[in-house]
Order: sequence, then structure tokens, then C-alpha cells
Amino acid sequence: MSSVSKTAILASGIVFLITAGFVAVQKAQSPEKRITPAEVQWPAPAGGSVGTSGVAGIQTVILKGDPSKPGLYTLLLRAAPNMKIASHSHRDDRVATVVSGKWYFGYGREFNEAGLKELPPGSFYTEPPGVAHFAMTKGEGAIIQISGTGPSDTIYVDPHNDPTKQPK
Repeated sequence: MSSVSKTAILASGIVFLITAGFVAVQKAQSPEKRITPAEVQWPAPAGGSVGTSGVAGIQTVILKGDPSKPGLYTLLLRAAPNMKIASHSHRDDRVATVVSGKWYFGYGREFNEAGLKELPPGSFYTEPPGVAHFAMTKGEGAIIQISGTGPSDTIYVDPHNDPTKQPK
């Protein structure tokens, strides 16, 4: 067998192993998942999780990935009725869809009720990296689906508004 043939066989074997390894890693990181709304197991209301506002009354369920680690993640955020989230930003680029309820969302470095837009179910919005935004619910609360590429974080414009830094 010529050295060219041996090299071609070796290269093909390496490509196969790399591809097989990549597929195995993808399967391990991306198991198939189907969840109906009735199957979502909401935790007790707390302050959310990594990449959420930390406001009391927020419930978060991670559907895919881990917002604290590199890679794609998707979460459901349930906001209780009549809550406000002060202006904050995240380091990752995020997209969101309102699943139920009405979500009032605005951009800016200060919470400004006049700057909020009412987003009914099916509405879409973005949270670009480092862009300050704020939100609130009124009487009915809301469920939002948020996707981004971690690691994520939450940085309040005014650190005094960060609920995770408040004395308990």
C-alpha cells in the first residue's frame, strides 16, 4: 500500500472519529425533550436563577442548557402579578417570547412606566448584551420564554436595586 493510501485511510479514520465524537457530545448535551404546559414543574416563588432579575416572586424553569455555563439555554420565567423589575442588563444576547399574560417591557437606564410597551401572548422582544431594560406585570402576571447563549448574568444599573444584594 502506498504512503498516500495509508495517509488517506488514516485521515478518513480521524475524520470519522472526530465526527462520531461530535455527534456523541451533541446527543449528550441535547437530549430530545417534549414538555406540555401541564408538565412544567414550577419551583416555589423565589428570586429566579442565573440570568434572571432575582426579584422575589419570579419562578424560573430551565428547559435546555444552563445559563451559568457556555452554550445555548432556554428558560421559562413566570412573573407574579403586580411586580416591577428595575433597570438591568445581561452580558449575553437574548431573545424572548411572551407565552401567557401581559408583560410590560421597556429599554433604558431607569425604570420609566411611560416607556413600557404592553406585550400580549405571542409578542417577541430582544435583550441585546449590555442594553439596560426593565419590566413589570399588572393584575395577571406573565410567562416569558427566554433564550440566550451563556454564561449569563444580571447587572442592575443601580446596585441598590439588585434584590440579591438586599439584606434578608
